[in-house]
Amino acid sequence: MSNLGSQNKGKLALLITTLLWGGTFSLISNALHDSSPLVFITFRFSVALLIFLPFIYKDLAKIQAYDLYAGLILGLIYFASFAFQTIGLKTTSATKSAFITGSFVVFTPMIQLVMEKRRPTAGNIAGIILVISGLIILSSKGSSFFSVINEIGNGFSIGDFLTLVCAFLYSLYIVYLDMISHKISNYKILIFLQIAVSAIGGAFCMLAFNYTGIETSFYSLSGRLLIAVIYTSIFATVITTFLQTKYQKLVSPTQAGIIFSFEPVFAAIFAVFIMQTETLTFVSVIGGLFIFSGLLISELLDKRRMNYAENAG
Repeated sequence: MSNLGSQNKGKLALLITTLLWGGTFSLISNALHDSSPLVFITFRFSVALLIFLPFIYKDLAKIQAYDLYAGLILGLIYFASFAFQTIGLKTTSATKSAFITGSFVVFTPMIQLVMEKRRPTAGNIAGIILVISGLIILSSKGSSFFSVINEIGNGFSIGDFLTLVCAFLYSLYIVYLDMISHKISNYKILIFLQIAVSAIGGAFCMLAFNYTGIETSFYSLSGRLLIAVIYTSIFATVITTFLQTKYQKLVSPTQAGIIFSFEPVFAAIFAVFIMQTETLTFVSVIGGLFIFSGLLISELLDKRRMNYAENAG
């Protein structure tokens, strides 16, 4: 397969990953009426671990030292981003959380430059500007283009800071995955370790937070809780972690970040047309178009740059 074909395959895999992630927001929002956040995270990753275990148990006996080392670090970064976001939501609004989390699209090229010495392309930069504009529009809910920025500036809480740490950690996760994915001997080991660390970390934090009073653990088995656990564990954990771990190496971290920024767009589509918990607004459409334009502009400018380089060579 050509390099361009491999890149397109990688981008498609990441777009499917983002689509599956987008379906989690409404489901989890409903499920959290019947479960505390860390209990839900523990259920989600524990079920995912049990589902994935039959596909990996034979490989565990042959695990290489580097795979174990890299996988544990990757799993810790992955889980930490979940934990900081969950704790941050205690003291910040959903609107501010969504916008601040989306800032990982800005952190990613910075971390890529520091850790991999790879500069973002002009297409990447143009795409990031359009994506951030789209995120602001989506988060503003139509009140004002700068309402989200004003809301953050008027009261930057500890929850906002923790959510910002989450965004930074996920950017670090994207870049670190890019760094190690070419060196590991078995990508399934990476998948297993990410899920296992998240399941164990979720259980530990659940017990610790309940003991210290930070978060009271509770759950009540219900249909919406079971549906959310099943969807997130199978589709938004096992399948998405498989797709990202195996195929992200085919694109740059910055390009991956731009693709992942489609998550709120897919979340809005899922909420409007499937869950029917929200209504489609003109502002939502405009915000989605900005994000789509960011991906399109990034693709077109990068393709033009590649064609120019090939012709010059």
